[in-house]
Order: sequence, then structure tokens, then C-alpha cells
Amino acid sequence: MCDVTVSVSLSRFSDAASKTVQLVESKQSCSSCFAALVHFFSFRTFEFLPINWNKMDHAVIRMSQNFTRKDSLKTHQLIHTGERPFSCDDCGKSFTRFGSLKAHQLFHSGVKPYSCDECGKSFSWKGSLKKHQLVHSGVKAYSCDECGKDFLRKASLENHQVIHTGERPFSCDECGHTFSWKDSLKTHQLIHTGERPFSCDECGQTFSWKDSLKKHQLIHSGVKAYSCDECGKDFTRKDSLKTHQLIHTGERPFSCDDCGKSFTRFGSLKAHQLFHSGVKPYSCDECGKSFSWKGSLKKHQLVHSGVKAYSCDECGKDFLRKASLENHQVIHTGERPFSCDECGHTFSRKNGLKKHQVIHSGVKAYSCDQCGRAFTQSGHLQSHLVTHSGIKAYSCDICGKSFSLKQSRNTHLRIHTGHDVYSCDQCGKEFTTDAKLQRHMFTHSEELPYKCDLCEKTFKAPHYLRLHQQIHTRKRLYKCSLCNVLKTVKLVR
Repeated sequence: MCDVTVSVSLSRFSDAASKTVQLVESKQSCSSCFAALVHFFSFRTFEFLPINWNKMDHAVIRMSQNFTRKDSLKTHQLIHTGERPFSCDDCGKSFTRFGSLKAHQLFHSGVKPYSCDECGKSFSWKGSLKKHQLVHSGVKAYSCDECGKDFLRKASLENHQVIHTGERPFSCDECGHTFSWKDSLKTHQLIHTGERPFSCDECGQTFSWKDSLKKHQLIHSGVKAYSCDECGKDFTRKDSLKTHQLIHTGERPFSCDDCGKSFTRFGSLKAHQLFHSGVKPYSCDECGKSFSWKGSLKKHQLVHSGVKAYSCDECGKDFLRKASLENHQVIHTGERPFSCDECGHTFSRKNGLKKHQVIHSGVKAYSCDQCGRAFTQSGHLQSHLVTHSGIKAYSCDICGKSFSLKQSRNTHLRIHTGHDVYSCDQCGKEFTTDAKLQRHMFTHSEELPYKCDLCEKTFKAPHYLRLHQQIHTRKRLYKCSLCNVLKTVKLVR
């Protein structure tokens, strides 16, 4: 017989002063250990150890693990051997008891004989129905002593309390990630196996977790029961509404330790941190290019498919992604809602404004290894590097002129087609890009809004100001290849 010493609240006994509590007489006992059963009346005897009853509200007792039937003992002993003799033919999951297997098989059969009288929801097991009915009762009998949060079930409270202890005893053998709960570890391990057993009947999309499938199915139902009081936007899930409401409050509770950037969702922070780690686990089978995020890989793969499913109703131009189409459509509306506080320049897209604002900061973090030229954006550097390669892969079908960059070729084509030509209202001069027209417009204005901080000289355009400032910094970048004499640049004032 095995003996284990534990603490039990005295309130559970009718006679706390008694030294011995006699319960159920047993014939069979476990010779290995004491199992903490829910119904403590399965034990034979409770022997109180010597304690000071006046100073303690808990009694220390010695318990012996016994069973009334021999078959119960045998079933219990399977816990120690690890044997699980009853296996499911559908999924291979094994059990110590035949009754547990039969209850499990109801899941595969799809039979749900127990239904809720309140909402009609059905369940495979009676126990699941009872747990569900607590939702309608509204009674939350279990409260956390640390934070006061209430729970419907004791198990939910116990799971919650792990948050306060900070304990994460379950670790993934593949990546070392730790979890507070065993179920969370099991759910996580599906990522490594690649298993996605739950499939949507509507669109065929598969999921690793049943809960993810249920959330996805709300999309097809079209029901959006949660509405934002601020802007009226509707959502299918309550958590989506809560995340959305952070936009109105301006709260971004999740911050990156590396760069300080903050996010409204923890998932967004975790995805962002992959950028700093340099890990790119998702690679393209077609070209080998790797990505930090699975979504980025999926977007990239559209390039190889050649499918451009999104078409502009105005001009017929096709796009790979819906977001690209929406960005393009702003061109036709002429709307430029984003304005620069420094120079007043307006933009159709917020991202365009952010890129522009780097110009005013003066930060050029991307430099060319070939010539040392620096750029404010990584994309500009990549485009510039092509000019050093000498490759001119893009040629004009009309005149045969070749270009290093596709954008340069497309801009050149406007000369032949006459499409998207930008004309000056003052003199009628035409330009192939809006940027060139904007620079030209300074010639008609007497305004000199750009001032040098060192000598107070003023200029019409920021480009001329930057050229001028090279005089103060002693940068003389333009050299004559014939006579090695440095050339001066004429500044337009």
C-alpha cells in the first residue's frame, strides 16, 4: 500500500476535531503510488498527523490509495506502466479505458445527441453540454485571488493562474519554445508537422486547429455581430473588434525591444521580430527567394503564376493583388489626402508620404559599394546598382532604345504614345512624369522657399539647395574625365 502526505482544507470535513475519518472500506490497493482522484471518497482511511489545531486552518493527513474493485485497480495501474490498450481506428489516439475510446469515437461519427435547450447547440458528450450550460447561467463561481477575474469552471481558473506564476513547464523539442499549458504545446507542434486536419467545406482551406476553422467559417456566414461604436465598422469576431478599437484610442501595447516600433497586436510584433532575427524560413520553390513571413511568400508566388486577377475598370490595367489595384485607383480619382508638413507636397498614399519624409530627415542609410552614392530607400539603391552592371534588359519596341530599368523604359514609351503626359499650365511644355513637371513649375515662380542654414542663401527647389550645401561640406562629386579638373555646378536661384 502506498502512502502520500498532502494538505486538505478542514472545511471539507464535518468533524475537523476528529483524529481519524473512516470512509469507504476497500479490498484492493495500489502498490505504486497515490493518484490524486477527484472523488476523495475512493480512499480507505485518513490519518491526521500531529498539528496545532488552533493555529492552522489546514490539516496534514496521510492517505492510502485503495479501490473497491480489482478491475479498477488494474485500470489505475496502467497509469504507471504507460500502457494504453484501446486505440481509435480513425486517428490512432489511444486510451487506458474502453469507455474513454467509445466516448472519443463519437467525435468521428459526428453524432451529437445532447443539445442545449437555450440555444440549440449540440454536443457529443453529456459533460460538454453541462459545461456549456454554465454560459447561459451567467454564474462564475471561481475567482482568481491575484487579479479578481471570474471563471465559469474550476479548470479555467487553474489554467489562468499559471499566468501569475510565470511558469512555462512545457517545452517544444523542435524549437525550444515554452508553454504554460500542455494543450498549447500540442497545438504548437502541429506547426512543425505541417498537419492541417481541419478543412472548410465552403472553400477547402485547411487549418491546424479546430478553433481556427470555426473562426474562418464565420467569414462564409456573413454574420458580423460586433460593431464599433466609433465608426460603425462591423466584425465577425469580438476579438477583432477589440483590436480595431485600439485604432481609435491610439494604443499600441506591444513594443519591439530592438527598434522601439509598437503594434496593436501581439502577433504583429512576433512577425516583425523575424525581421531583426534575419530568419527567413519560407522559400520559393520556383526561384529560391526566401521570406520571413508565409504571407510574403504567397504574395511572391503570384509573380510566377502570371495570374493578374484584379483589373482596373477605368483603364483596364491588371494587377496581381487587390491592394495594388486599390493603390492604383487613386490615380484616377486624383485624390492626394496625405500632405508633408515640411514642404506641403501631397501624396495619394500614406506610404508615399513616409518615404518622402525621409528626404527631409537627411538620413541616407543605403549606400552603393561601387561608387559610394547614398540613398534614402533600399529600393532606390537596388535600382541604382543595375546601372553599374551595364545590363540594359528593357528596350523600346518603337525606336529600339534600351534601358537598365523597366520604369525608365515605361516612362520613355510615353513620348511615343502620348499617354499620361504632364503639361505645364504656364508655358505648355510637356513632361513624361509628374515629378519633372513639379520641378519645372519652380521656374515660373519667384518664390525661393528653400533656405541654407549656413549662409541663408535661398533656392526654388530642394534639389538646388542640396547641391549648394555641398560647397559647405567640401563635397566636390563631379569630375571631368578628360582633364581631371573638378567642375562646378550652376545653381538656379
